[in-house]
Amino acid sequence: MRTNLLLLVLLSCYFTSVISFSQFSLSCQLQGQFDLNGMYKTGDVVLGGLFQIHFFSSVAIQSFTSQPQQPTCSGVYALGFKLAQTMAFAIDEINRNSNLLPNVTVGYTLYDSCQELGIGFRAALSLANSQEEKIILNDTCSGNPPVIGIVGDPSSTPSIAISSVLGLYRVPMVSYFATCSCLSDHQKYPSFFRTIPSDAFQVRAMIQILKHFGWTWVGLLVTDDDYGLHAARSFQSELSLSGESCLAYTEVLPWSKDTDELRRIVDVMKKSTARVVIVFEHYSRVINLMEEVVRQNLTGIQWMASESWTVAVPDVLQTPQLMPYLGGTLGIAIRRGEIPGLREFLLQIRPDRHHNNSYGNSMVNQFWEFAFQCRFAPAPAGWLEGEGAICTGQEDLKNVDNEFLDVSDLRPEYNVYKAVYALAYSLDEMLRCKPGRGPFSGNSCATLQSLEPWQLIYYLERVNFTTPFGDQVSFDENGDVEPIYDVMNWLWLPDGSTKVQSVGEVKGSGEGEELILDENRIFWNFESKKPPQSVCSENCPPGTHMVREKGKPQCCFDCIPCSEGKITNKSNSLECTSCPEDFWSNPQRDHCIPKKTEFLSYHDPLGICLMATSLLGTFICAVVLGIFICHRTTPIVRANNSELSFQLLVSLKLCFLCSLLFIGRPRLWTCQLRHAAFGISFVLCVSCILVKTMVVLAVFKASKPGGGTSLKWFGAMQQRGTVLFLTSIQAAICTTWLVSSSPTPHKNTQYHNDKIVYECAVGSTVGFAVLLGYIGMLAFLSFLIAFLVRNLPDSFNEAKLITFSMLIFCAVWVAFVPAYVSSPGNLADAVEVFAILASGFGLLITLFGPKCYIILLRPELNTKKAVMGRGVES
Repeated sequence: MRTNLLLLVLLSCYFTSVISFSQFSLSCQLQGQFDLNGMYKTGDVVLGGLFQIHFFSSVAIQSFTSQPQQPTCSGVYALGFKLAQTMAFAIDEINRNSNLLPNVTVGYTLYDSCQELGIGFRAALSLANSQEEKIILNDTCSGNPPVIGIVGDPSSTPSIAISSVLGLYRVPMVSYFATCSCLSDHQKYPSFFRTIPSDAFQVRAMIQILKHFGWTWVGLLVTDDDYGLHAARSFQSELSLSGESCLAYTEVLPWSKDTDELRRIVDVMKKSTARVVIVFEHYSRVINLMEEVVRQNLTGIQWMASESWTVAVPDVLQTPQLMPYLGGTLGIAIRRGEIPGLREFLLQIRPDRHHNNSYGNSMVNQFWEFAFQCRFAPAPAGWLEGEGAICTGQEDLKNVDNEFLDVSDLRPEYNVYKAVYALAYSLDEMLRCKPGRGPFSGNSCATLQSLEPWQLIYYLERVNFTTPFGDQVSFDENGDVEPIYDVMNWLWLPDGSTKVQSVGEVKGSGEGEELILDENRIFWNFESKKPPQSVCSENCPPGTHMVREKGKPQCCFDCIPCSEGKITNKSNSLECTSCPEDFWSNPQRDHCIPKKTEFLSYHDPLGICLMATSLLGTFICAVVLGIFICHRTTPIVRANNSELSFQLLVSLKLCFLCSLLFIGRPRLWTCQLRHAAFGISFVLCVSCILVKTMVVLAVFKASKPGGGTSLKWFGAMQQRGTVLFLTSIQAAICTTWLVSSSPTPHKNTQYHNDKIVYECAVGSTVGFAVLLGYIGMLAFLSFLIAFLVRNLPDSFNEAKLITFSMLIFCAVWVAFVPAYVSSPGNLADAVEVFAILASGFGLLITLFGPKCYIILLRPELNTKKAVMGRGVES
């Protein structure tokens, strides 16, 4: 707002008073002249330049009762004068170069902007419109414009104002030090170019340094002008996009030395936990901040400097009083270059060569007085009385003890050099245009006699050359040069001396910024001699994730452990990631480990017990079978069809053995075989018991009058056929089940999140239910028939044993169903194995226990009479 208002005032004042017509006079003259400090050289074409030769300006109070006095400047800035001389050297070098602009002499007009917007604006308008006191109006108006291009201004705010006006007339302006990112708007500033990277890149370069050292909590101090305020906006925008660092505070430094405001800002810095502070400020005003820092003894701060004060005048900031606080500063600096011959050119400067100055005091004279602390005659009043020296103009610049002759670290000077050559190469390319092949209307070319500044912009946008130092110079669509910065470090040596050394560089590319740092060369102004920590919250270690603190920046967070089954294997994760299905989080929650597997194993105590019991049952069946084979001719064995007894023992052995299929890791074949083997072997077993029961019933009926025909339907063949038929039905059920929906191995994770329970999915619940139902139906029939014939008159009535065995069998399997359904994982297999073994032992003991007892221990009862109930044989 301030810039725009001042711009409007200056424009209205200037353009309404430039020309005064007096009663149709054929001449016009300026209402007044701007008293500007400058340097001049005539030529066929003239380049303009704006430089800050002085620090301060003062304006007298205007009463408008007399002619207003123009502002005056004071405080010579040696570097600004050196920059102006660099432009003069570059033009002199161009004029001596026969390959560049041959037969064309380039001149210059250089003005002092005095680090003041109003003065810089007056100088720019003077360059664009000339300051001829009187113009005679002729029929034709021809000739070159006052300047074809301007090198400058060094500051962002004057550059914004000046380029806004010059852009209307398409006068090219190439700045060597204005970095405001707003100037990259080529629609708004079409004639603005620069040889220094934009602040947008400088901000991104600083963010790369923050990332490199893990500084996520920083303070930002900016100057109260376009340079600082746009930098603050760029920082906030870039940090919000990256999401990796935050601003603990943003403070605007006062333009003047406001002690109260500076005290408040330093108090904010002291109270903050941010140990890294970034400062975008002009070096001449950084001193105001540092004086307050020293007064409050604020130490332990890692300073980061913008390009405007990184390589500042050593005598201003790099002093014994400030280095305890500023030592170790990291800063962004303009790309260093080399300009051969510049030092020799500077040594040739003599004030007597620049006395002819009709527009104001000579720049050279003022610099000469500043450098040698003398005054040209006539000396001001009191100067001689105070033993002041008189300048002769013959003093030797080699005796000057300042940075003026130092050409070992040329940075802004190198940018000025590139800016001058960019204009020269553009003009050279324009003058080499061949008629009929030009880029303008009708394929025409521009000529030196009819040159328009906007024509030079066309070539300036396309200029591409290489400096003697080897840097390629060209401008992108925004008028910006290829971005590259040096990273500097303020070294505080043990002897108290200081040195600003390069420790790396930041390059811009299509893929982002590339940071190269030599950390071994960096001086850290801390006891640890290591980079400081500057974070709002400590990094969340692996195994935890960040939870933002409400109402605080995103860099302030709590570290919450990941829940079970989720992990983070890197620091500062925003969320935990779930482990894959077969994996689970380790106790530290930093990586996934395979889940524990669980199944009824041969190595588990339960599995060992069940396996041993199964083998025991099988062994007992084999022993009983051997006993029966050995005593197969005895009445107790032959009673009620010994063949069925043998089949029953074999089927019981199969029942015991099939339980082993339920132990071990489920495989496809074991899942398919276990239920089929279980179903068929138990149906074979129960079928034998059913047939035995039916035989007992047939014998009972045959003992009654007229019942003799009952036994012929239950001969040996019919008994075998019945057992085979009943078993075939179960085989058909199993086959249908396996074909339609076969049991398969299944990894169950529902019972335990951290375990995988391997089990066999039954596939078809209906098939499993039919299998069990069929076994239950045969068992119930056997129980029912046996119960009906339990009171036969035989001394050894097997029907009672069958009734009791079927009662145990049914009780076991009735209890099995709810127990199986409610048992998770491998316990379901254990329940089924237990039911198999319990029912198998129940049948084995109840059906064969009494017989073995008689065979082995009571052989006197193993007689036909005893079996038929007629007593014991003697």
